[in-house]
This record gives sequence, C-alpha cells and structure tokens, in this order.
Amino acid sequence: MNTPYVIGLTGGIGSGKSAATERFKTHNIDVVDADEVARDVVTPGTLGLHSIVQRFGKSVLLDDGTLDRAQLRKHVFAGPEAKAWLNKLLHPLIRERMLELIAASSSPYCILSVPLLVENKLYEMCSKVVVVDCEEDIQLKRAMQRDSSDKQTIKNIMAAQASREERLKAADYVLDNSTTLTSLHQQVDELHTKLLMQVS
Repeated sequence: MNTPYVIGLTGGIGSGKSAATERFKTHNIDVVDADEVARDVVTPGTLGLHSIVQRFGKSVLLDDGTLDRAQLRKHVFAGPEAKAWLNKLLHPLIRERMLELIAASSSPYCILSVPLLVENKLYEMCSKVVVVDCEEDIQLKRAMQRDSSDKQTIKNIMAAQASREERLKAADYVLDNSTTLTSLHQQVDELHTKLLMQVS
C-alpha cells in the first residue's frame, strides 16, 4: 500500500481552520480531525473512558454513561499532575487512531486537521503543513463571537497555544483568512490543485 500523502492543517483559535477543513472536504479529500478523534477515544466502552473513570471516579460520567467534559475539566485544571496524567493517557490513543484513519484514507492526499499540530510536534506525521492565519485581534473577535466566551478566556487559550510566529515558521503553505470566507475558499481551491499536481 502507498504511504498516504498527509497534509497537516492547523491554525490558532478563531483563525478559520474548520472553515478551511470543510472546503477541502468539498473536493472529496479525506479529513482526519484530531478533535473528533479525541472524542472517539473516550466514548463508552473504550480504554480511554475506562481509565478516566478509574482515576477520577464516576462523577466524570453523565447519566447516559458518556464523559462529562465539564466535570473532567474541573479535575484537570485543579492541578498539573492530573493534566499530565490525562495527556499521557490520551495522546498515544489519539495518535494511534489518527494513524489508523490516515492509513485507511483513499483520496489523493488526506488532511490531518489538528489545533495543536505545532505544540504536539504532530507535523512529524505530515508531508506538508498548511497554516490558516489571520491577525490576532481578528482571531480574538471571531472566537468571542463563535463561543460566546469572554475576552480573557479566549486570550488565555491563545496564550496556551503556539504563537502566530511559531505556527508560520512550521508552515509550507499559508492560507490568509483575514478577509472573507470567499477568499479563503478560493485559496483552498488553488492549493488543492497544487497538491494534486504534487501527488500525481
């Protein structure tokens, strides 16, 4: 089997990473979404959820047996030890599942969409890296509108992510999402054509 050509796609909160990902899907490109995988590895019956319940107790479960993310967040932000434990549990499970999905991809290339691609060095799994970029004040405004979060919460999230400079340094391609969705779509379409030429 040919090794899939993997395009890492990332961007800070509110940058438009999801919008770019959705546009690639319209070209029938397989997308492995790290956020979806992170949810999958803690569904009922998984080793991930079983381990979390063993560690934190049944208070982290909702009535239907699924993970209560708000409760888990409380445990994790209570101290660095819990966060380190959770990362140690989940990161290998997430990586393994992502590799399975990449191997199963049948499109000319596949997109690995990861918010923390740079921070977690997941670019090592990628042939090329695409960064969706915009000014930080635009990120802040968009994320506040989308998540109905206050300014400080979004700023804290941005501070915990790689800086804009660090992301751009890792980029092979940059999609500028500082204007309109139409402009972003056009850039994705052009990049798609370029990538097809590389893999053909």
